Amino acid sequence: MTPDELDELDRTESPPVEEEREQFDEDNRLKAEFVDAVTQALDDGDDTRVYELVEPLHPADIADLFELLERDERAPLAKAISDLMTGDVIAELNDHVREDMVEALPPEAVAEIADQLDTDDAVQLIEDLEPEDQAAILAEMEPEGRAAVESALSYPEETAGRLMQRDLVAVPEHMSVGDLIDYLRDNSNLTTEFWEVFIVDPQHKPVGTCQLSWILRTPRAIPLTDVMKRDQTLIPVTMDQEEVALQFQKYALISAAVVDEAGRLVGQLTVDDIVHIIQEEADEDVMLLSGAGDGDINEPIREAYAARVRWLIANMLTAALASTIIATFEDTIAKMVALATLMPIVAGIGGNAGTQTLAVTVRALATNQLTASNAWRAVRREMGIALLNGATVSVVIGSVVTVLFHNPLLGLVIALAMLTNIFIAGLAGVFVPLTLERFKVDPAISSSIFVTMTTDSMGFLAFLGLATISGLVS
Repeated sequence: MTPDELDELDRTESPPVEEEREQFDEDNRLKAEFVDAVTQALDDGDDTRVYELVEPLHPADIADLFELLERDERAPLAKAISDLMTGDVIAELNDHVREDMVEALPPEAVAEIADQLDTDDAVQLIEDLEPEDQAAILAEMEPEGRAAVESALSYPEETAGRLMQRDLVAVPEHMSVGDLIDYLRDNSNLTTEFWEVFIVDPQHKPVGTCQLSWILRTPRAIPLTDVMKRDQTLIPVTMDQEEVALQFQKYALISAAVVDEAGRLVGQLTVDDIVHIIQEEADEDVMLLSGAGDGDINEPIREAYAARVRWLIANMLTAALASTIIATFEDTIAKMVALATLMPIVAGIGGNAGTQTLAVTVRALATNQLTASNAWRAVRREMGIALLNGATVSVVIGSVVTVLFHNPLLGLVIALAMLTNIFIAGLAGVFVPLTLERFKVDPAISSSIFVTMTTDSMGFLAFLGLATISGLVS
C-alpha cells in the first residue's frame, strides 16, 4: 500500500479530533448539554437522532452515558442504539447499572452479548443474577462459552478463578521458535490478543513463558527452552483478587498464568483486569471505613439505606458509652460550665488523630506492608508520632485556654487530657485493625467504630477526671 493510500485510509477511518471530542468538556467528561440532547431525543421518541448522537462515542463513553441517565431512560436508550450495545459497552457499565440492564433484556439477548465477551467479563455480566436467570441465559449461550462461564462460576467470588481469561496460547516445550511462529500463523482459532506464550510440559503444567518480542527477534531454529523465561509468577485459581492485585503490583506483571490445585494451566490474568481490581479494592476499603456501603450513586436506595443505617445504629450504641462517662461527672460540669465548652475539642482532635493512624494502618495491612514480622515496629512508630503530635497540640491548646479563661490550671488540665487522648488514639488506631486482622476480620469494616468509641470515651474521661482530681473544681 502506497503512502497516499495510507493517508486516504487514515482520513476515511479517523474522524477529526475536534469532531470526536465535541461532546466532552475539558476534564474529558460528557457535557451536560450533550446528555440533555440525548434525553430530549429520547423524550421525543426520535431514535434516529439518539443514534446519531451516540454512534461516535467510544464504548466506555456510551457506558458513562447510561450511568448519567435516569433509571427509566436507560432501557429506551438501549433500544434506540441496539446494534451499538456490544459486549465492550456492557463490560464497561457500572455494576448496578449493568444489573438493571441485564434484568431488562431477554435471556437470548444477554446470551448473545455474553458470547462476545471474554470469560471474565461474561461472568461479571451474570454472576449477580438469580440462579434461574443465570440458567436461562446459560441455556442460550454457545456450548463452548457456556462451559467456560459455568467453570468460572464454580469458583468462589472475588478469586482468580472468577477473574481469569480462558483464551490463551500454550505450546509444548519441545517446539522451536520457528515451530511456534508457524503454529500461531496457521491456527486462526487462537486468541488474537495476548502478551506472552505459555510453555507447558506433558501434564499441562507451565514451565516457562516467552514474550512476543523475544519470539520475533529470535532465529527460527532456536528451541523455546533456550529462550523462555523459567522464573514466573503462578497465580493459584483460588487466590483472593486483592492478593492477585498485590502480586501484579509487587512483581510488575503484565500477565500471569493461573493454575489449578494440581498445578495445571487453566487460564491467565492480564494487567487490564487488575487495574479494575485495584480501584475496586481501594474504593471498597474507603467505603467500609466510613460505613457508606458501596458508595456508588447508582446503588439502589434500599441497599444504600441498609448498609448505612446499621453503622449509624452501632455508632449510637458506642456513643452511649461516652454519654455515660459524661453523666458520671455531671456535678463537675455543673460547677464549671467551661468544661462543657472544651470537652468536644478534646474528643474531636483525639478522633481525628485516631482516624489518621487507622487509615495508615489499614492501608499498610491491605498492601502487605504491615505483617506479623514488623507489627511491633509499627506500634512503636505510631506511639512516637502520637507523643509528638500530642505534645505539640497540648502546648497550643493549653496556652490558648489559659489566655482565654485566665485559668492556668484549666489550661494544664486540658493540655494533659489532650496529650493523653492523642496517645491513646494512636494506640487504638494501630491496635484495633491489627487485632481484627488477627481474628480474620476485615479491619476496614468496623475499625472506625471502635477507634471513635475509644477516643470519645477516653477523651471525656481524661479531661473530666483530671479536672476533678486536680482540684480545678471545688
